[in-house]
Amino acid sequence: MKVLIIGLGSIAKRHIDALKRLDISVEIYALRRADSSVRNESVNGVFEIFSETEIEMSSIDFILISNPTSAHFDTIGKILKYNKPLFIEKPLFSTISERTEELVNDLQKEGIASYVACNLRFLESLIELKKMLVYANINEVNVYCGSYLPNWRPGIDYKNVYSARRELGGGVHIDLIHELDYVYWLFGPPDITRSYFSNKSSLNISANDYANYLWIYSHFSVSIILNYYRKDSKRTAEVVTGDGTYLVDLLENTIKFNGVVVFESEQSIEDTYFSQMKFFIDNILPNKVRFNDVTEANTVLKLCMQD
Repeated sequence: MKVLIIGLGSIAKRHIDALKRLDISVEIYALRRADSSVRNESVNGVFEIFSETEIEMSSIDFILISNPTSAHFDTIGKILKYNKPLFIEKPLFSTISERTEELVNDLQKEGIASYVACNLRFLESLIELKKMLVYANINEVNVYCGSYLPNWRPGIDYKNVYSARRELGGGVHIDLIHELDYVYWLFGPPDITRSYFSNKSSLNISANDYANYLWIYSHFSVSIILNYYRKDSKRTAEVVTGDGTYLVDLLENTIKFNGVVVFESEQSIEDTYFSQMKFFIDNILPNKVRFNDVTEANTVLKLCMQD
């Protein structure tokens, strides 16, 4: 198998590690920018190229897009002609427009297999919660994710990374689209949505550092709160039902029901990247299933961007 990666940052390296854990023979190529600073950041086992002409594109099995979100639109537009399956790091785009809609439609028309990477769909506690809720009488759902942006990338000025910069497509609502994605995966599309964004914290960044969503369904509502400024990280999903309350701690990978632990897993976040990549290669690459393809991911993105 041959894989072409566009964008070789920290998240790409996680996907590379996942590929290497699979029991397959894989050649990994990274399309890099042709400047000396980038050339110094090599990754073991990855062949660097600086132009698409350096490789026979027909031999590539799929393309992994993990460059900055603001570059996704142009990147996908340029490689569409190769008609190769796409593994795209979330979110799909940094903005929504008629042009992004047209590109999604073009991918659909060409029948190009695609997956937008939201690895929390492979977190075992959320998978188990989905099973537990099949027959539940849900009254309300409260989702929360708060962490401290300056701690995300130690040694790097957080104000310079894309997460903090609105012009690069950054913002907590985009970075933590995982929360919106798994709510959509668990419950489907909401009937009515409301949202509020701000950047009023002491972080002093141009991008949104707070987001609050209310998704209203026919028989219950979902509250989603996201922030960049909480120093004691918290990532939870609370589901209040007629029988009791489920509390998922995504950081601990556990589920409590009425305060009692009913599920716990030793699965790590790195394991979710492995499970995600295995699912992609076994099921999406051969076009067996459609799972968070560009159409679905675009729907979630539009819900995310609604103001």
